Amino acid sequence: MTVKVQQIDQCRWRIPREGAMRTDGLVFASSKMMEDLRHDQALEQVCNVATLPGIVGPSMAMPDIHWGYGFPIGGVAAFDADEGVVSPGGVGYDINCGVRLLRSNLTAEEIRPNLGRLADALFLNIPSGVGSHRSDFKLSINEEKRVLLKGAAWAVQQGYGDAADLECIEEQGVIAGADPEMVSERAIERGRAQLGTLGSGNHFLEIQQVEAIYDEEAAGVLGLHSGQVTVSIHTGSRGFGYQVCDDYLKVMLKAARKYGITLPDRQLCCAPLQSDEARDYMSAMACAANFAFANRQMITAGVRETFERVLGKGPAALRLGVIYDVCHNIAKWEDHTVNGKLRRLCVHRKGATRAFPPGHAEIPAIYRKIGQPVLIPGDMGRYSYVLTGTAGAYEETFGSTCHGAGRVMSRHAAKKAARGQDIIGDLAARGILVRAAGRATVVEEMPAAYKDVADVVEVVQQAGIGHMVARLKPMAVIKG
Repeated sequence: MTVKVQQIDQCRWRIPREGAMRTDGLVFASSKMMEDLRHDQALEQVCNVATLPGIVGPSMAMPDIHWGYGFPIGGVAAFDADEGVVSPGGVGYDINCGVRLLRSNLTAEEIRPNLGRLADALFLNIPSGVGSHRSDFKLSINEEKRVLLKGAAWAVQQGYGDAADLECIEEQGVIAGADPEMVSERAIERGRAQLGTLGSGNHFLEIQQVEAIYDEEAAGVLGLHSGQVTVSIHTGSRGFGYQVCDDYLKVMLKAARKYGITLPDRQLCCAPLQSDEARDYMSAMACAANFAFANRQMITAGVRETFERVLGKGPAALRLGVIYDVCHNIAKWEDHTVNGKLRRLCVHRKGATRAFPPGHAEIPAIYRKIGQPVLIPGDMGRYSYVLTGTAGAYEETFGSTCHGAGRVMSRHAAKKAARGQDIIGDLAARGILVRAAGRATVVEEMPAAYKDVADVVEVVQQAGIGHMVARLKPMAVIKG
């Protein structure tokens, strides 16, 4: 399928409505990005999403767009509460995959002599890799159900952090409406030993330093300054969330047939938001999102304990505090003004990040002046960015922006391109330590497999759907 694309300005592209599309497509990208995208199935996926019932506004894609399951990764779409649908393909398998950023009272120069020991200890203390689990920690079924209901608050109640952490997590670390009875026994079993684990793929734990500040005032509010050590945690709901998605794809395929919904792609199977199938999925999805919040909270506790032990400093000296924790891969009920009218919408963000503007009531009070913190990780060889949400994003993209760099190579292509390369050695020569369970994940996640996140963030900045605050440089990376 050849997708017609019309350039609107230097960072916006329109896909005109045609055929079964109910609305236009809107893609945020530079001209160079669009050259590459024209040969990618992701644009076709933008068109496919535009055919779904009850879609409000355009079918959108952020500048980290690439091919995904059902929706493109980087896809955003909002659906009317009465006429719209929910689709697991618009959320993804790793429900509430997200990023948490910790600030510290440390400088890069201060920890550099101990960086190798820190990396080794973090790799040992926080399980990573395919199927990673905790040998010392397995939830009872009843206790896991409490995790699914309470999210990050459950972890805090168990001693993994404190109440102040919850204030700086999206939705305070718990999505309402979770119902463990809507989750399969298989999902429960897969999650019992996986809290506090990273997993594999593009997930990581990264020690970073603040390399550049673009907005001193906003950085001050966030507690960031040049040379400071930060820690990023990127992971989600692990095997639990995967199983929830897998279970409900089967349910949604039947539902689409039952309700007479024509699908351009089976991966977009869905159900009307007012149906029992949709309500059940939203409840199960909330369980998985809450599992992910608890997972990142437990990893945070592991990071703190590791830094304290390796550096011989107490919590007051380290001050490893949560700046923010953002969701990716989520469908959420939100109120947005559309054509001057306030509407209740189900906003799907698949590989996209919420970016609410200054003054919004759902932003922690300490950040309300500057807007919601937005965390955009890059590949392990370059940099990551901290942004804030904008009024432009709220008006144009339902308060959404990109979530990362976006792949330019498949994992298979990355393995082929990496033959003969010493990626870990090359990164070490540049001052970036890597600890990983094996070479395979490092090869799949090699820097060349991703877009330069600086180019992605530049589009976001130019389009006004995010405001740059700081750039973070990796020092040590823990991979699965």
